[in-house]
Amino acid sequence: MPTRTVPGAHRVVVVGAGLAGLAAALHLRGAGKEVTVLERAGTVGGRVGTYTGPGYEIDNGATVLTMPELIADALAAVGTDFASVDPPLRLSRLSPTYHARFDDRSTLDVHSDPDAMAAEITRLCGPDEAQRYLRLRHWLADIFDAEFDRFMDANFDSPLDLVSSPAAVRDLLRLLRIGGFGRLGAQVGRRVTDPRLRRVFTFQALYAGVAPARALAVYGAIAHMDTTLGVYAVEGGMRRIARSMSEAFVGAGGRLHLGADVDSLDLEAGRVTAVRTADGRRFECDAVVLTAGSPLVDDLLPARRRRRTLAAPSAVVLHGTIPTEVSRTWDAGHHHVIDFGGAWERTFAEITRPRGRGRLMSDPSLLITRPAVSDPGQLLERDGTEHEPLSVLAPCPNLDSAPLDWAALSDPYRRDLLAVLESRGYRGVADGFRVDHVDTPATWHARGMIAGSPFAAAHVFRQTGPFRRRNLDPRFPNVVLAGSDTVPGVGVPTVLMSGRLAAERLGAGRVPRTRESPGARLH
Repeated sequence: MPTRTVPGAHRVVVVGAGLAGLAAALHLRGAGKEVTVLERAGTVGGRVGTYTGPGYEIDNGATVLTMPELIADALAAVGTDFASVDPPLRLSRLSPTYHARFDDRSTLDVHSDPDAMAAEITRLCGPDEAQRYLRLRHWLADIFDAEFDRFMDANFDSPLDLVSSPAAVRDLLRLLRIGGFGRLGAQVGRRVTDPRLRRVFTFQALYAGVAPARALAVYGAIAHMDTTLGVYAVEGGMRRIARSMSEAFVGAGGRLHLGADVDSLDLEAGRVTAVRTADGRRFECDAVVLTAGSPLVDDLLPARRRRRTLAAPSAVVLHGTIPTEVSRTWDAGHHHVIDFGGAWERTFAEITRPRGRGRLMSDPSLLITRPAVSDPGQLLERDGTEHEPLSVLAPCPNLDSAPLDWAALSDPYRRDLLAVLESRGYRGVADGFRVDHVDTPATWHARGMIAGSPFAAAHVFRQTGPFRRRNLDPRFPNVVLAGSDTVPGVGVPTVLMSGRLAAERLGAGRVPRTRESPGARLH
């Protein structure tokens, strides 16, 4: 069944120059639309942007890149590619994708190559578990293949679209048959027995904002992206993605305005005729794409009946640098390290308790990112000493779950996290880590993110697929949404898809894929 589109949308204003907004802008510009992008910050990227420290830059958000072909698709829409942007966008596939450390001091290198991963699991868990892993890998690929085209990379006008054609019914039945609507933790647990492996293949549920024990098994697709399709490093940092996309957009004749804080929309009979900024500028349009978080979108649009949205857990992130003479003594010398605490189920319960009952993790699991390990060009000199950029992410409850006073808590919690790392073998981190930026739920809330969560609305069933906030509201027929709060959801690949889906609502067709389809299995 064809989905609704907005006719006559030639002049389009895109609000927000994050990945969703830039993807929408590139696909629209490639379709011949006049496109203007308005970004309130002084840099592009949004949640995949830039912080500036003393003499260096560091990524301010997402550090894990999967499915880079979605970036290639957006660039191809305006006739360019990774090699043609200036400077060229260079990616390298990480091997291992992650280094996992467990509370019993054991470790596991997570590889996307099946043979390398099977060998690593054999080393840690034995050959029988390696065989079970291969069966799990096939199941994750089946989940991904069954849902990608129909349920992730697609627009919905209604939940009835799930059964709108024989092909849709076939794919839905396939997902049911392979257990896609069961619980992720249980499905993975049936296939591998070692609790450490179960963590490696379910922690991605946090990206969807749900504990693994409660997450739908369809979110095994995220684990498939991470552990099979591969994780990539970007030369110059993740921030280079948004810069390359914006440069391609401007080079194709698009207009980009930074420091343009949108504060109102001109509406006539429910249609937006212009977008206004706080400094008095007015941008006329036939349609608008809004990529901000739901609270900011709701401030711009007339009041609607708002159903209660369950927000995903949030995160505290420490950004800064550390002397390489300190970090090189660590055993965990990898781009991405997941340092698991021991109390797995309990800590997830702590950060997902509703209505003010949440609490900080008592035994935190942490994501540690060291981009200079794979990109030495990011090394820097600070106070006469070689340093590398370092980010540490600790999941935490959102402001609905735990309305903590982060202005008072930020510094003590930073010290607590560094003490935890020191106790786990990251010697010298407590004294050597020069923290220049600390993001907390209060930071995300100030940027307009629901309940102070950078992971947006949680992907519980009632907020998944066609039940998630739609990207086309019938009350405002020329307003289209993109970004984490709408379909298909949170994550770098999904927000890139959301930008393309928004562009399709405005009449942009799909460009032919520039490389192997992301729906293809990689075994």
